[in-house]
Amino acid sequence: MMAAGLDTFATMAAVLAVAAVVAFIAHRARQPLIVAFIVVGVIVGPSLLGWVGGGDSLELLAEIGIAILLFLVGLKLDIRLVKSIGPVALVTGLGQVLFTSLVGFGIALLFGMPVVVAVYVAVALTFSSTIIIVKLLSDKGELDELHGRIALGFLIVQDIVVILVMIALSSFGGERDGSLGEQIAGVLLAAVGVIGGLAIAMRWVLPGLLKLVASSQELLIVCCVAWAVTVAALTDYLGFSVEVGAFLAGFALASTPFRESIASSLSGLRDFLLLFFFIGLGAQLDFSSIGTQVPAAIIFSAFVLIGNPLIVLVIMGVMGYPKRVSFLAGLAVAQISEFSLILVALGRDLGHVDNDTVGLVTLVGMITIAGSTYMILYSKQLFAVLEPVLGIFERRRTIDDALPEPKRYDVIVFGHGRFGMHLIEEFASAGYSVLVVDWDPYAEIRLEDATLADRVSLAYGDASNGEFPGTLPLRSAKWIVSTIPSVEVNKVLARSLRHHGATAPVAVTAHTEAEAREFGRELDENVINLVLEPFDDAADDAIAALEAL
Repeated sequence: MMAAGLDTFATMAAVLAVAAVVAFIAHRARQPLIVAFIVVGVIVGPSLLGWVGGGDSLELLAEIGIAILLFLVGLKLDIRLVKSIGPVALVTGLGQVLFTSLVGFGIALLFGMPVVVAVYVAVALTFSSTIIIVKLLSDKGELDELHGRIALGFLIVQDIVVILVMIALSSFGGERDGSLGEQIAGVLLAAVGVIGGLAIAMRWVLPGLLKLVASSQELLIVCCVAWAVTVAALTDYLGFSVEVGAFLAGFALASTPFRESIASSLSGLRDFLLLFFFIGLGAQLDFSSIGTQVPAAIIFSAFVLIGNPLIVLVIMGVMGYPKRVSFLAGLAVAQISEFSLILVALGRDLGHVDNDTVGLVTLVGMITIAGSTYMILYSKQLFAVLEPVLGIFERRRTIDDALPEPKRYDVIVFGHGRFGMHLIEEFASAGYSVLVVDWDPYAEIRLEDATLADRVSLAYGDASNGEFPGTLPLRSAKWIVSTIPSVEVNKVLARSLRHHGATAPVAVTAHTEAEAREFGRELDENVINLVLEPFDDAADDAIAALEAL
Protein backbone atom coordinates (compact mmCIF):
# COMPACT_ATOMS: atom_id res chain seq x y z
CA MET A 1 0.00 0.00 0.00
CA MET A 2 1.66 3.22 -1.09
CA ALA A 3 0.31 6.66 -1.94
CA ALA A 4 2.37 8.84 -4.27
CA GLY A 5 5.30 10.33 -2.35
CA LEU A 6 4.31 8.67 0.96
CA ASP A 7 5.69 5.63 2.75
CA THR A 8 3.50 2.81 4.06
CA PHE A 9 2.99 4.33 7.51
CA ALA A 10 2.03 7.74 6.13
CA THR A 11 -0.35 6.12 3.66
CA MET A 12 -2.00 4.16 6.44
CA ALA A 13 -2.37 7.36 8.44
CA ALA A 14 -3.98 9.07 5.45
CA VAL A 15 -6.41 6.16 4.94
CA LEU A 16 -7.39 6.24 8.62
CA ALA A 17 -7.90 10.01 8.45
CA VAL A 18 -10.25 9.62 5.47
CA ALA A 19 -12.05 6.79 7.27
CA ALA A 20 -12.52 8.93 10.38
CA VAL A 21 -13.96 11.84 8.38
CA VAL A 22 -16.33 9.68 6.32
CA ALA A 23 -17.40 7.68 9.39
CA PHE A 24 -18.12 10.90 11.30
CA ILE A 25 -20.29 12.20 8.45
CA ALA A 26 -22.11 8.85 8.19
CA HIS A 27 -22.67 8.72 11.95
CA ARG A 28 -24.11 12.24 12.03
CA ALA A 29 -26.34 11.32 9.07
CA ARG A 30 -27.43 8.12 10.90
CA GLN A 31 -26.03 5.91 8.14
CA PRO A 32 -24.42 2.46 8.68
CA LEU A 33 -20.67 2.65 9.23
CA ILE A 34 -20.14 -0.53 7.21
CA VAL A 35 -21.40 1.23 4.07
CA ALA A 36 -19.27 4.27 4.96
CA PHE A 37 -16.11 2.17 5.23
CA ILE A 38 -16.79 0.47 1.88
CA VAL A 39 -17.13 3.96 0.38
CA VAL A 40 -13.77 4.83 1.95
CA GLY A 41 -12.31 1.79 0.18
CA VAL A 42 -13.67 3.04 -3.14
CA ILE A 43 -12.17 6.50 -2.48
CA VAL A 44 -8.68 5.30 -1.53
CA GLY A 45 -8.69 2.34 -3.94
CA PRO A 46 -7.52 2.05 -7.56
CA SER A 47 -10.75 3.56 -8.90
CA LEU A 48 -10.02 7.04 -7.42
CA LEU A 49 -6.98 7.96 -5.30
CA GLY A 50 -5.07 4.72 -5.82
CA TRP A 51 -3.61 4.64 -2.29
CA VAL A 52 -4.65 1.04 -1.63
CA GLY A 53 -4.00 -1.97 -3.83
CA GLY A 54 -4.12 -5.74 -3.55
CA GLY A 55 -1.65 -7.81 -1.54
CA ASP A 56 -0.61 -5.05 0.88
CA SER A 57 -0.52 -4.54 4.64
CA LEU A 58 -4.17 -3.48 4.72
CA GLU A 59 -5.17 -6.94 3.51
CA LEU A 60 -3.14 -8.58 6.29
CA LEU A 61 -4.82 -6.46 8.97
CA ALA A 62 -8.20 -7.28 7.44
CA GLU A 63 -7.51 -11.03 7.62
CA ILE A 64 -6.51 -10.78 11.28
CA GLY A 65 -9.73 -8.85 11.95
CA ILE A 66 -11.76 -11.55 10.21
CA ALA A 67 -10.05 -14.22 12.29
CA ILE A 68 -10.81 -12.39 15.55
CA LEU A 69 -14.44 -11.78 14.52
CA LEU A 70 -15.13 -15.46 13.79
CA PHE A 71 -13.10 -16.50 16.84
CA LEU A 72 -15.43 -14.45 19.05
CA VAL A 73 -18.46 -15.97 17.31
CA GLY A 74 -17.22 -19.48 18.05
CA LEU A 75 -16.31 -18.45 21.59
CA LYS A 76 -19.95 -17.68 22.39
CA LEU A 77 -21.42 -20.81 20.82
CA ASP A 78 -23.04 -23.14 23.33
CA ILE A 79 -22.96 -26.90 22.63
CA ARG A 80 -26.71 -27.10 23.36
CA LEU A 81 -27.38 -24.52 20.67
CA VAL A 82 -25.27 -26.42 18.15
CA LYS A 83 -27.44 -29.48 18.72
CA SER A 84 -30.67 -27.52 18.46
CA ILE A 85 -29.91 -25.42 15.38
CA GLY A 86 -27.75 -27.92 13.49
CA PRO A 87 -30.56 -29.52 11.44
CA VAL A 88 -32.26 -26.24 10.48
CA ALA A 89 -28.92 -24.65 9.61
CA LEU A 90 -27.97 -27.54 7.35
CA VAL A 91 -31.34 -27.79 5.61
CA THR A 92 -31.73 -24.03 5.21
CA GLY A 93 -28.14 -23.49 4.08
CA LEU A 94 -28.18 -26.22 1.43
CA GLY A 95 -31.77 -25.46 0.39
CA GLN A 96 -31.04 -21.77 -0.10
CA VAL A 97 -27.90 -22.50 -2.14
CA LEU A 98 -29.82 -24.95 -4.36
CA PHE A 99 -32.91 -22.80 -5.00
CA THR A 100 -30.98 -19.55 -5.42
CA SER A 101 -28.59 -21.08 -7.93
CA LEU A 102 -31.44 -22.64 -9.95
CA VAL A 103 -33.51 -19.43 -10.09
CA GLY A 104 -30.42 -17.30 -10.70
CA PHE A 105 -29.37 -19.60 -13.54
CA GLY A 106 -32.78 -19.17 -15.15
CA ILE A 107 -32.60 -15.36 -14.86
CA ALA A 108 -29.09 -15.37 -16.37
CA LEU A 109 -30.28 -17.44 -19.34
CA LEU A 110 -33.13 -14.97 -19.92
CA PHE A 111 -30.48 -12.24 -20.31
CA GLY A 112 -28.88 -14.33 -23.05
CA MET A 113 -25.78 -15.34 -21.11
CA PRO A 114 -23.84 -18.43 -22.21
CA VAL A 115 -24.38 -21.48 -20.02
CA VAL A 116 -20.96 -21.36 -18.33
CA VAL A 117 -21.31 -17.64 -17.54
CA ALA A 118 -24.85 -18.22 -16.27
CA VAL A 119 -23.55 -20.92 -13.91
CA TYR A 120 -20.93 -18.57 -12.48
CA VAL A 121 -23.41 -15.75 -11.95
CA ALA A 122 -25.99 -18.10 -10.41
CA VAL A 123 -23.50 -19.61 -7.98
CA ALA A 124 -22.14 -16.17 -7.07
CA LEU A 125 -25.65 -15.09 -6.03
CA THR A 126 -25.95 -17.91 -3.49
CA PHE A 127 -23.17 -16.87 -1.10
CA SER A 128 -23.78 -14.36 1.67
CA SER A 129 -21.14 -12.52 3.69
CA THR A 130 -20.61 -14.19 7.05
CA ILE A 131 -18.38 -11.32 8.14
CA ILE A 132 -20.84 -8.52 7.38
CA ILE A 133 -23.85 -10.36 8.85
CA VAL A 134 -22.05 -11.36 12.04
CA LYS A 135 -20.80 -7.79 12.52
CA LEU A 136 -24.30 -6.32 12.03
CA LEU A 137 -25.99 -8.84 14.32
CA SER A 138 -23.28 -8.39 16.96
CA ASP A 139 -23.72 -4.62 16.90
CA LYS A 140 -27.49 -5.06 17.35
CA GLY A 141 -27.05 -7.63 20.12
CA GLU A 142 -28.99 -10.22 18.11
CA LEU A 143 -26.30 -12.82 17.54
CA ASP A 144 -27.40 -14.67 20.69
CA GLU A 145 -31.07 -14.70 19.64
CA LEU A 146 -32.51 -17.72 17.85
CA HIS A 147 -32.63 -16.12 14.39
CA GLY A 148 -29.03 -14.96 14.84
CA ARG A 149 -27.84 -18.45 15.73
CA ILE A 150 -29.71 -20.02 12.81
CA ALA A 151 -28.34 -17.39 10.42
CA LEU A 152 -24.83 -18.07 11.67
CA GLY A 153 -25.39 -21.80 11.16
CA PHE A 154 -26.42 -21.62 7.53
CA LEU A 155 -23.75 -19.02 6.76
CA ILE A 156 -21.13 -21.51 7.98
CA VAL A 157 -22.76 -24.14 5.73
CA GLN A 158 -22.45 -21.70 2.82
CA ASP A 159 -18.76 -21.18 3.59
CA ILE A 160 -18.17 -24.93 3.40
CA VAL A 161 -20.04 -25.09 0.07
CA VAL A 162 -17.99 -22.25 -1.41
CA ILE A 163 -14.78 -24.03 -0.39
CA LEU A 164 -15.90 -27.14 -2.30
CA VAL A 165 -16.90 -25.02 -5.31
CA MET A 166 -13.49 -23.34 -5.36
CA ILE A 167 -11.78 -26.72 -5.24
CA ALA A 168 -13.92 -28.00 -8.11
CA LEU A 169 -13.23 -24.91 -10.26
CA SER A 170 -9.50 -25.01 -9.60
CA SER A 171 -9.42 -28.69 -10.48
CA PHE A 172 -11.42 -28.06 -13.66
CA GLY A 173 -8.97 -25.33 -14.58
CA GLY A 174 -6.01 -27.64 -14.07
CA GLU A 175 -4.43 -25.63 -11.27
CA ARG A 176 -4.21 -28.44 -8.71
CA ASP A 177 -2.70 -31.90 -8.70
CA GLY A 178 -4.93 -34.94 -8.48
CA SER A 179 -8.52 -35.62 -9.46
CA LEU A 180 -11.51 -33.80 -8.02
CA GLY A 181 -12.39 -36.87 -5.95
CA GLU A 182 -8.88 -37.06 -4.50
CA GLN A 183 -8.93 -33.38 -3.59
CA ILE A 184 -12.31 -33.61 -1.84
CA ALA A 185 -11.17 -36.76 -0.01
CA GLY A 186 -8.05 -34.87 1.08
CA VAL A 187 -10.14 -31.98 2.39
CA LEU A 188 -12.43 -34.35 4.32
CA LEU A 189 -9.41 -36.12 5.82
CA ALA A 190 -7.93 -32.78 6.82
CA ALA A 191 -11.26 -31.81 8.40
CA VAL A 192 -11.28 -34.97 10.52
CA GLY A 193 -7.71 -34.27 11.61
CA VAL A 194 -8.42 -30.64 12.56
CA ILE A 195 -11.62 -31.47 14.47
CA GLY A 196 -9.96 -34.41 16.21
CA GLY A 197 -6.97 -32.31 17.21
CA LEU A 198 -9.20 -29.55 18.56
CA ALA A 199 -11.26 -32.08 20.51
CA ILE A 200 -8.10 -33.35 22.21
CA ALA A 201 -6.98 -29.79 22.94
CA MET A 202 -10.41 -28.89 24.37
CA ARG A 203 -10.36 -31.86 26.70
CA TRP A 204 -6.78 -32.04 27.97
CA VAL A 205 -4.73 -28.99 26.96
CA LEU A 206 -6.64 -25.70 26.71
CA PRO A 207 -8.36 -25.54 30.16
CA GLY A 208 -5.10 -25.91 32.08
CA LEU A 209 -3.16 -23.66 29.70
CA LEU A 210 -5.73 -20.87 29.96
CA LYS A 211 -5.62 -21.06 33.75
CA LEU A 212 -1.85 -20.51 33.62
CA VAL A 213 -2.00 -17.41 31.39
CA ALA A 214 -5.22 -15.88 32.78
CA SER A 215 -3.47 -14.38 35.80
CA SER A 216 -2.39 -11.60 33.44
CA GLN A 217 -5.12 -10.01 31.33
CA GLU A 218 -2.60 -8.84 28.72
CA LEU A 219 -1.04 -12.29 28.45
CA LEU A 220 -4.46 -13.89 28.13
CA ILE A 221 -5.41 -11.61 25.23
CA VAL A 222 -2.11 -12.14 23.40
CA CYS A 223 -2.36 -15.91 23.75
CA CYS A 224 -5.98 -15.99 22.56
CA VAL A 225 -5.23 -13.87 19.49
CA ALA A 226 -2.24 -16.09 18.72
CA TRP A 227 -4.44 -19.20 19.11
CA ALA A 228 -7.17 -17.81 16.83
CA VAL A 229 -4.77 -16.71 14.09
CA THR A 230 -2.71 -19.91 14.25
CA VAL A 231 -5.70 -22.24 13.89
CA ALA A 232 -7.08 -20.01 11.12
CA ALA A 233 -3.75 -20.16 9.28
CA LEU A 234 -3.62 -23.95 9.69
CA THR A 235 -7.09 -24.51 8.24
CA ASP A 236 -6.34 -22.05 5.42
CA TYR A 237 -3.21 -24.07 4.58
CA LEU A 238 -5.22 -27.31 4.61
CA GLY A 239 -7.70 -25.96 2.04
CA PHE A 240 -10.37 -24.44 4.27
CA SER A 241 -11.00 -20.76 4.83
CA VAL A 242 -9.62 -18.49 7.54
CA GLU A 243 -13.21 -18.03 8.76
CA VAL A 244 -13.76 -21.74 9.43
CA GLY A 245 -10.49 -22.11 11.33
CA ALA A 246 -11.02 -19.03 13.47
CA PHE A 247 -14.57 -20.12 14.26
CA LEU A 248 -13.34 -23.56 15.41
CA ALA A 249 -10.59 -21.93 17.50
CA GLY A 250 -13.21 -19.92 19.37
CA PHE A 251 -15.53 -22.89 19.75
CA ALA A 252 -12.66 -24.83 21.37
CA LEU A 253 -12.61 -22.25 24.19
CA ALA A 254 -16.38 -21.84 24.52
CA SER A 255 -16.64 -24.24 27.45
CA THR A 256 -13.95 -22.52 29.55
CA PRO A 257 -14.81 -20.06 32.36
CA PHE A 258 -12.72 -17.35 30.69
CA ARG A 259 -14.76 -16.96 27.51
CA GLU A 260 -16.75 -13.89 28.58
CA SER A 261 -13.66 -12.03 29.71
CA ILE A 262 -11.85 -12.89 26.46
CA ALA A 263 -14.82 -11.80 24.35
CA SER A 264 -15.23 -8.45 26.09
CA SER A 265 -11.50 -7.71 25.94
CA LEU A 266 -11.21 -8.42 22.21
CA SER A 267 -14.32 -6.57 21.01
CA GLY A 268 -12.52 -3.24 20.51
CA LEU A 269 -9.63 -4.83 18.63
CA ARG A 270 -12.13 -6.69 16.43
CA ASP A 271 -13.97 -3.51 15.46
CA PHE A 272 -10.75 -1.66 14.63
CA LEU A 273 -9.28 -4.42 12.46
CA LEU A 274 -12.57 -5.05 10.63
CA LEU A 275 -12.37 -1.45 9.44
CA PHE A 276 -9.58 -2.62 7.13
CA PHE A 277 -11.68 -5.48 5.79
CA PHE A 278 -14.48 -3.16 4.69
CA ILE A 279 -12.03 -0.63 3.25
CA GLY A 280 -10.31 -3.46 1.37
CA LEU A 281 -13.65 -4.72 0.09
CA GLY A 282 -14.44 -1.28 -1.33
CA ALA A 283 -10.97 -1.00 -2.84
CA GLN A 284 -11.40 -4.33 -4.68
CA LEU A 285 -14.56 -3.25 -6.48
CA ASP A 286 -13.87 -3.14 -10.21
CA PHE A 287 -15.72 -0.29 -11.95
CA SER A 288 -14.07 -0.66 -15.35
CA SER A 289 -16.96 -2.50 -17.02
CA ILE A 290 -19.97 -1.63 -14.89
CA GLY A 291 -21.76 0.84 -17.16
CA THR A 292 -23.37 -1.67 -19.50
CA GLN A 293 -24.40 -4.01 -16.69
CA VAL A 294 -26.84 -1.74 -14.84
CA PRO A 295 -30.18 -3.28 -16.05
CA ALA A 296 -29.07 -6.86 -15.34
CA ALA A 297 -27.54 -5.80 -12.01
CA ILE A 298 -30.83 -4.24 -10.89
CA ILE A 299 -32.75 -7.45 -11.66
CA PHE A 300 -30.21 -9.71 -9.97
CA SER A 301 -29.99 -7.38 -6.95
CA ALA A 302 -33.77 -7.40 -6.56
CA PHE A 303 -33.72 -11.19 -6.65
CA VAL A 304 -31.01 -11.34 -3.96
CA LEU A 305 -32.63 -8.69 -1.74
CA ILE A 306 -36.15 -10.13 -2.00
CA GLY A 307 -35.91 -13.65 -3.43
CA ASN A 308 -33.22 -15.03 -1.11
CA PRO A 309 -35.08 -14.10 2.10
CA LEU A 310 -38.28 -15.56 0.60
CA ILE A 311 -36.49 -18.86 -0.02
CA VAL A 312 -35.39 -18.99 3.63
CA LEU A 313 -38.91 -18.02 4.77
CA VAL A 314 -40.40 -20.93 2.82
CA ILE A 315 -37.85 -23.50 4.04
CA MET A 316 -38.03 -22.47 7.70
CA GLY A 317 -41.81 -22.13 7.52
CA VAL A 318 -42.08 -25.73 6.29
CA MET A 319 -39.83 -26.80 9.18
CA GLY A 320 -42.26 -25.15 11.61
CA TYR A 321 -40.45 -21.98 12.65
CA PRO A 322 -42.50 -18.86 13.44
CA LYS A 323 -42.60 -16.11 10.82
CA ARG A 324 -40.62 -13.65 12.92
CA VAL A 325 -37.64 -15.97 13.32
CA SER A 326 -37.80 -17.03 9.66
CA PHE A 327 -37.98 -13.44 8.41
CA LEU A 328 -35.14 -12.12 10.58
CA ALA A 329 -32.92 -15.09 9.70
CA GLY A 330 -33.80 -14.69 6.01
CA LEU A 331 -32.43 -11.15 5.93
CA ALA A 332 -28.97 -12.65 6.47
CA VAL A 333 -28.93 -13.91 2.86
CA ALA A 334 -30.09 -10.64 1.28
CA GLN A 335 -26.64 -9.83 -0.12
CA ILE A 336 -23.76 -11.49 -1.92
CA SER A 337 -20.41 -11.93 -0.26
CA GLU A 338 -16.76 -11.22 -0.87
CA PHE A 339 -16.51 -14.88 -1.92
CA SER A 340 -18.81 -14.07 -4.83
CA LEU A 341 -16.29 -11.52 -6.10
CA ILE A 342 -13.44 -13.99 -5.57
CA LEU A 343 -15.40 -16.68 -7.44
CA VAL A 344 -15.94 -14.64 -10.61
CA ALA A 345 -12.36 -13.34 -10.45
CA LEU A 346 -11.20 -16.97 -10.40
CA GLY A 347 -13.50 -17.69 -13.34
CA ARG A 348 -11.93 -14.81 -15.27
CA ASP A 349 -8.43 -16.12 -14.54
CA LEU A 350 -9.49 -19.55 -15.78
CA GLY A 351 -10.94 -18.01 -18.96
CA HIS A 352 -14.52 -19.03 -18.15
CA VAL A 353 -15.97 -15.48 -17.86
CA ASP A 354 -14.98 -12.02 -19.08
CA ASN A 355 -14.61 -8.60 -17.42
CA ASP A 356 -18.28 -7.78 -18.11
CA THR A 357 -19.33 -10.62 -15.80
CA VAL A 358 -16.91 -9.44 -13.12
CA GLY A 359 -18.37 -5.94 -13.42
CA LEU A 360 -21.92 -7.29 -13.16
CA VAL A 361 -21.24 -9.24 -9.96
CA THR A 362 -19.33 -6.26 -8.54
CA LEU A 363 -22.31 -3.96 -9.08
CA VAL A 364 -24.70 -6.53 -7.59
CA GLY A 365 -22.38 -6.76 -4.58
CA MET A 366 -22.41 -3.00 -4.04
CA ILE A 367 -26.20 -2.76 -4.28
CA THR A 368 -27.00 -5.79 -2.12
CA ILE A 369 -24.43 -5.14 0.62
CA ALA A 370 -25.70 -1.58 1.06
CA GLY A 371 -29.37 -2.61 0.79
CA SER A 372 -29.16 -5.56 3.16
CA THR A 373 -27.27 -3.48 5.73
CA TYR A 374 -30.24 -1.13 6.01
CA MET A 375 -32.68 -4.07 6.00
CA ILE A 376 -30.91 -5.71 8.95
CA LEU A 377 -30.46 -2.49 10.89
CA TYR A 378 -34.19 -1.76 10.57
CA SER A 379 -35.32 -5.39 10.60
CA LYS A 380 -37.80 -5.00 13.48
CA GLN A 381 -39.55 -2.06 11.79
CA LEU A 382 -39.58 -3.92 8.48
CA PHE A 383 -41.12 -6.97 10.12
CA ALA A 384 -43.82 -4.83 11.77
CA VAL A 385 -44.86 -3.55 8.33
CA LEU A 386 -44.79 -6.94 6.59
CA GLU A 387 -46.11 -9.10 9.45
CA PRO A 388 -49.70 -9.43 8.11
CA VAL A 389 -48.41 -10.75 4.77
CA LEU A 390 -45.80 -13.08 6.27
CA GLY A 391 -48.46 -15.21 7.90
CA ILE A 392 -48.69 -17.34 4.74
CA PHE A 393 -45.20 -18.71 5.49
CA GLU A 394 -46.10 -19.86 9.00
CA ARG A 395 -47.65 -23.17 10.03
CA ARG A 396 -50.37 -23.28 12.68
CA ARG A 397 -48.12 -25.10 15.12
CA THR A 398 -44.65 -23.64 15.26
CA ILE A 399 -41.41 -24.46 17.02
CA ASP A 400 -40.87 -22.50 20.21
CA ASP A 401 -38.69 -19.55 19.28
CA ALA A 402 -37.24 -19.11 22.78
CA LEU A 403 -33.65 -20.05 23.48
CA PRO A 404 -32.69 -21.76 26.75
CA GLU A 405 -32.77 -19.15 29.49
CA PRO A 406 -29.37 -18.27 30.95
CA LYS A 407 -28.98 -18.95 34.66
CA ARG A 408 -30.44 -16.15 36.77
CA TYR A 409 -28.89 -14.73 39.93
CA ASP A 410 -30.39 -12.59 42.69
CA VAL A 411 -27.10 -10.91 43.61
CA ILE A 412 -23.90 -10.22 41.68
CA VAL A 413 -20.80 -9.57 43.80
CA PHE A 414 -17.52 -8.29 42.31
CA GLY A 415 -14.48 -9.40 44.29
CA HIS A 416 -14.42 -11.78 47.23
CA GLY A 417 -11.85 -10.75 49.77
CA ARG A 418 -12.64 -10.95 53.48
CA PHE A 419 -15.40 -8.35 53.28
CA GLY A 420 -16.76 -9.82 50.07
CA MET A 421 -16.84 -13.35 51.47
CA HIS A 422 -18.79 -12.15 54.49
CA LEU A 423 -21.40 -10.53 52.21
CA ILE A 424 -21.57 -13.62 49.99
CA GLU A 425 -22.15 -15.87 52.98
CA GLU A 426 -24.88 -13.57 54.33
CA PHE A 427 -26.67 -13.39 50.95
CA ALA A 428 -26.51 -17.15 50.48
CA SER A 429 -27.73 -17.75 54.06
CA ALA A 430 -30.73 -15.51 53.32
CA GLY A 431 -31.68 -17.78 50.43
CA TYR A 432 -30.37 -15.66 47.53
CA SER A 433 -28.48 -17.06 44.56
CA VAL A 434 -25.13 -15.27 44.17
CA LEU A 435 -22.79 -14.85 41.20
CA VAL A 436 -19.26 -13.92 42.29
CA VAL A 437 -17.03 -12.21 39.71
CA ASP A 438 -13.27 -12.22 40.30
CA TRP A 439 -10.22 -11.50 38.14
CA ASP A 440 -8.13 -14.28 39.71
CA PRO A 441 -8.23 -17.53 37.64
CA TYR A 442 -7.22 -19.51 40.73
CA ALA A 443 -9.97 -18.06 42.90
CA GLU A 444 -12.13 -20.50 44.87
CA ILE A 445 -15.22 -19.90 46.97
CA ARG A 446 -14.78 -21.44 50.41
CA LEU A 447 -17.94 -20.98 52.46
CA GLU A 448 -17.99 -21.73 56.17
CA ASP A 449 -21.35 -23.42 55.64
CA ALA A 450 -20.75 -25.97 52.83
CA THR A 451 -24.50 -26.53 52.41
CA LEU A 452 -24.75 -23.08 50.81
CA ALA A 453 -22.35 -23.94 47.96
CA ASP A 454 -25.13 -24.68 45.44
CA ARG A 455 -26.36 -21.07 45.80
CA VAL A 456 -23.00 -19.51 44.86
CA SER A 457 -21.32 -19.54 41.43
CA LEU A 458 -17.97 -18.09 40.36
CA ALA A 459 -17.15 -16.29 37.09
CA TYR A 460 -13.81 -14.98 35.85
CA GLY A 461 -13.77 -11.39 34.62
CA ASP A 462 -12.17 -7.97 34.74
CA ALA A 463 -14.41 -5.35 36.36
CA SER A 464 -12.37 -2.52 34.84
CA ASN A 465 -13.25 -3.70 31.30
CA GLY A 466 -16.22 -1.60 30.23
CA GLU A 467 -17.56 -4.32 27.91
CA PHE A 468 -17.45 -7.22 30.36
CA PRO A 469 -20.61 -6.39 32.41
CA GLY A 470 -22.64 -6.77 29.21
CA THR A 471 -21.93 -10.51 29.33
CA LEU A 472 -23.54 -10.94 32.78
CA PRO A 473 -27.22 -11.70 33.61
CA LEU A 474 -27.82 -8.18 34.91
CA ARG A 475 -31.59 -7.99 34.47
CA SER A 476 -32.34 -10.74 37.01
CA ALA A 477 -30.19 -9.23 39.78
CA LYS A 478 -31.85 -7.64 42.81
CA TRP A 479 -28.54 -6.20 44.03
CA ILE A 480 -25.11 -5.62 42.46
CA VAL A 481 -22.27 -5.14 44.93
CA SER A 482 -18.61 -4.31 44.31
CA THR A 483 -16.15 -5.02 47.12
CA ILE A 484 -13.20 -3.93 44.96
CA PRO A 485 -11.04 -1.39 46.88
CA SER A 486 -10.55 1.03 43.98
CA VAL A 487 -12.53 4.22 43.44
CA GLU A 488 -11.73 4.46 39.71
CA VAL A 489 -12.55 0.80 38.99
CA ASN A 490 -15.84 1.14 40.85
CA LYS A 491 -16.78 4.27 38.90
CA VAL A 492 -16.04 2.56 35.56
CA LEU A 493 -17.89 -0.56 36.67
CA ALA A 494 -20.99 1.28 37.87
CA ARG A 495 -21.35 3.33 34.68
CA SER A 496 -20.75 0.25 32.55
CA LEU A 497 -23.43 -1.65 34.48
CA ARG A 498 -25.96 1.12 33.77
CA HIS A 499 -24.87 1.31 30.12
CA HIS A 500 -25.56 -2.40 29.70
CA GLY A 501 -29.04 -2.19 31.18
CA ALA A 502 -28.61 -2.94 34.89
CA THR A 503 -31.59 -1.60 36.84
CA ALA A 504 -30.80 -3.13 40.24
CA PRO A 505 -29.35 -0.98 43.05
CA VAL A 506 -25.57 -0.78 42.82
CA ALA A 507 -23.38 -0.67 45.94
CA VAL A 508 -19.63 0.00 45.91
CA THR A 509 -16.95 -0.11 48.59
CA ALA A 510 -14.79 2.71 49.96
CA HIS A 511 -12.08 2.29 52.60
CA THR A 512 -12.04 5.89 53.81
CA GLU A 513 -14.45 8.80 54.11
CA ALA A 514 -12.40 10.70 51.50
CA GLU A 515 -12.88 7.83 49.02
CA ALA A 516 -16.60 7.70 49.79
CA ARG A 517 -16.94 11.41 48.98
CA GLU A 518 -15.43 10.80 45.53
CA PHE A 519 -18.62 8.95 44.53
CA GLY A 520 -20.73 12.10 45.00
CA ARG A 521 -21.50 12.62 41.32
CA GLU A 522 -22.42 8.96 40.77
CA LEU A 523 -24.70 9.04 43.81
CA ASP A 524 -26.42 12.21 42.60
CA GLU A 525 -27.03 10.63 39.16
CA ASN A 526 -28.27 7.33 40.69
CA VAL A 527 -25.46 5.47 38.93
CA ILE A 528 -24.48 4.27 42.42
CA ASN A 529 -27.08 3.83 45.15
CA LEU A 530 -24.98 3.00 48.21
CA VAL A 531 -21.37 3.34 49.34
CA LEU A 532 -20.25 0.68 51.83
CA GLU A 533 -17.49 1.59 54.31
CA PRO A 534 -16.44 -1.71 55.91
CA PHE A 535 -13.69 -0.24 58.12
CA ASP A 536 -15.97 2.44 59.61
CA ASP A 537 -18.79 -0.06 60.01
CA ALA A 538 -16.45 -2.55 61.73
CA ALA A 539 -15.17 0.17 64.08
CA ASP A 540 -18.73 1.18 64.99
CA ASP A 541 -19.61 -2.45 65.70
CA ALA A 542 -16.49 -2.85 67.83
CA ILE A 543 -17.29 0.27 69.87
CA ALA A 544 -20.86 -0.90 70.35
CA ALA A 545 -19.60 -4.28 71.57
CA LEU A 546 -17.14 -2.67 73.99
CA GLU A 547 -19.82 -0.35 75.35
CA ALA A 548 -22.10 -3.35 75.86
CA LEU A 549 -19.43 -4.90 78.09
